Amino acid sequence: MKLRAALFFAAALGGVAAVVAPATTAAAEPNSQITILYDAFGTDAAMKKDWGFSALVEVVGKRILFDTGNDPDIFAANVKAKGVDLTNIDFVVLSHRHSDHMAGLNHVLSVNPTVKIYAPREGFGIYGSSLPSSFYRKDESLPSEMRYYEGKPPEVMKFGTAWQGANIELIDKTTEIVPGITLIALVSDAPGTKELKELSLAVNTSDGVVLVVGCAHPGVEKIVEAAAAISSKIRLIAGGFHLVVAPDEVIARSVATLKDTFKIESIAPGHCTGEPTFAALKQAFGDRYLYAGVGTSLSLVPSTGSVGRRGEGPVLQEDDLTTYRKLARREDPFGIFQARIQRSNLSHQ
Repeated sequence: MKLRAALFFAAALGGVAAVVAPATTAAAEPNSQITILYDAFGTDAAMKKDWGFSALVEVVGKRILFDTGNDPDIFAANVKAKGVDLTNIDFVVLSHRHSDHMAGLNHVLSVNPTVKIYAPREGFGIYGSSLPSSFYRKDESLPSEMRYYEGKPPEVMKFGTAWQGANIELIDKTTEIVPGITLIALVSDAPGTKELKELSLAVNTSDGVVLVVGCAHPGVEKIVEAAAAISSKIRLIAGGFHLVVAPDEVIARSVATLKDTFKIESIAPGHCTGEPTFAALKQAFGDRYLYAGVGTSLSLVPSTGSVGRRGEGPVLQEDDLTTYRKLARREDPFGIFQARIQRSNLSHQ
């Protein structure tokens, strides 16, 4: 209720807000599109399926690689199959630290070692980090050989990254990195991913915001709410909504919020959104639901109708379902088995 009330209040003051903080917009170009390079379902026979996510976002004159999938060899094969040239991408966005979104970075750096990479800032993070040396307690009664840095630590302590020498810029708050392109930085409060920082990509076109999410650990509604502060019109949201193990009532609330509260124009879910959520969103959005399996290109060219698309297929075919379920069980990445055990225990009680 607080969320809805805040949204309605913001809408009522929309004219004032626009005067105080005008949002930067950028026109989409004729070849603007999002191409899905990594996911566990799809109809393109040339693309390999695997659990993870990556997309090439070509919009407002920029070529942005959003996430890099779960396996560098599969990622490289899919990039080759789609004829994507990684040497002329403008920058990379790594949404969060989970391996199914960043493992392909090794391949990216092998062909484009100086590319700019945006990643979330985290203390002791895998992307590199730093902390003031005042973060730890000191005891001056100890002899110097028992003290960190012999009792004379640097003012700022820097910690290493898994990609030494990579051109990584850490983002710790929502930032417009170029005109019209914003990285939304939020933190998860969900059990299992508490304090996980995640970046989402929001492109403010003249036809509304195009929003790309990796796993939406902070909550897809919270990410969309942040995007709505850029522009009240959300033209498209694509990526993983992290509802793969959510119960029906949670899915129903999320679908209703996206459709009725935020009034999202088109939706292109993938990755960890979950099969029941695919079905619920398809039913709710109808022809505004865009199939986004691996290999699919979603056109972002403004039109009189909804966002266009190429390579559209059914929501999920039977072979997709088999692959998707198999990959979803791998090492229980979303607590699937744990959730089932908890439900089983409750039913026995």
